Amino acid sequence: MVQNNGYVAVIGPGDATVDEARVAERLGELLAEAGVVVVCGGLGGVMAAVSSGVRRRGGLVVGLLPGRDRAAGNAHLSVALPTGLGELRNGLVVAAADAVVAVGGSWGTLSEIALAMRAGKPVVSIAGWTVGPEVTAVDTAEEAVACLGLSRPGP
Repeated sequence: MVQNNGYVAVIGPGDATVDEARVAERLGELLAEAGVVVVCGGLGGVMAAVSSGVRRRGGLVVGLLPGRDRAAGNAHLSVALPTGLGELRNGLVVAAADAVVAVGGSWGTLSEIALAMRAGKPVVSIAGWTVGPEVTAVDTAEEAVACLGLSRPGP
């Protein structure tokens, strides 16, 4: 579904629960180990947690920020891109990715899922919105990565 060296958007609430943050951090680790670039909204909550996991494993994470201040991005981003678009940047997050993984759910997360579905991109949801048969619901970060068809790079 997604090739190693592809792009995966990770979306979720900026006010994530402890469990959502834990899952997002593990997801970031696994995505980095699989060699994909992670794209997110660049702020806190799920976005900061996935960024932390990616960086811990030496991966690349790009944050598309809603405002114009690059410094507003979380401390774990490899690249912080201020868009000045507010919530409209959700469309950019989805457009930049080959697939989308949602961790938890908020209204912004739901909007990104809808945009991904309209664009025909694979969507995997961990403990969040499941709005139709196009969204694959899973329970763990490991299951999400498996649904994307990703594997760790060989030696």
